[in-house]
Amino acid sequence: MDTPSGLHGAHRRGEALAALGDRRLRTAIKSGVLRPLWTNVVVDGSRFLDPLTRGAAALLVAGDDAALSGPTAAWLHGCRAVEDAAVHITVRPGRTLKQRPGLVVHHRGMFSRDVVDVLGLRVLALDRVLSDLLCSVRAQDGLALADEALRNAGAEPEQLRSAIATQIGSRLDPRGTVRAALLLDLASPRSRSPAESWLRWGLVDAGFPIPEVNWPVTGPDGTVHYLVDLAWPSLRIAVEHDGYAAHVGREEADRLREIDLCKRGWIVIRSRAADLGDLGRLLRELRAAFAARGYTW
Repeated sequence: MDTPSGLHGAHRRGEALAALGDRRLRTAIKSGVLRPLWTNVVVDGSRFLDPLTRGAAALLVAGDDAALSGPTAAWLHGCRAVEDAAVHITVRPGRTLKQRPGLVVHHRGMFSRDVVDVLGLRVLALDRVLSDLLCSVRAQDGLALADEALRNAGAEPEQLRSAIATQIGSRLDPRGTVRAALLLDLASPRSRSPAESWLRWGLVDAGFPIPEVNWPVTGPDGTVHYLVDLAWPSLRIAVEHDGYAAHVGREEADRLREIDLCKRGWIVIRSRAADLGDLGRLLRELRAAFAARGYTW
């Protein structure tokens, strides 16, 4: 059955009705070709879970004076460190748009100047999105998002960092801004995965000095032999995170790498996925390593 094109597969029910007629529309819904999502909105059944489709549907519900925001906007800007199945949308104060299952409504003033077009959708700009999320999500998730955004910025991460800092400083709501500024300072474009970001926050939050991210270990001729995930170079202490996807099938290579680092005078502590849920073992080993270097606090 031919259906209206719609933006990313989202349609106002009235427009679908005008294009198909009542009988064909009911048939399309009954067969799953089209599926109701929210009031007066239907979407292509094959794209029901597509974030683009759901974002377009949310904008159809909210009208012109709205923009996708929060984790939804971050996803559209290519920052996927924080997953949220709900669509987040921002409208001006006083709007009566209500939250409903799968749709989170934020009321914010002075956001229209920060709206950009992403794939035909009205979306808050990345610097505004990051300033909001750094103030509101869990600290480790905020750091992971900031790391990812700076990494994606290519040759201009510091320009993006400055823009985010400006947004934080100009927020009408000051709650969370002190922590947001701290996380932004800690963020690094050298971080390669959310797990590394979560781990780094856990160590800093436990009181350890801020580690270098993906620190290059070089030979006498300056050749880079390894990039150490987290490092305190002056103490020659390293934490290597063994994420499953990046390290499966590399166990022997990782073992030989650790042996070589130890020969070069490094203390190497390995972190695994389970440690992200409970840092106790890792923190004990890391404190022992710092004590072995004569560092106490």
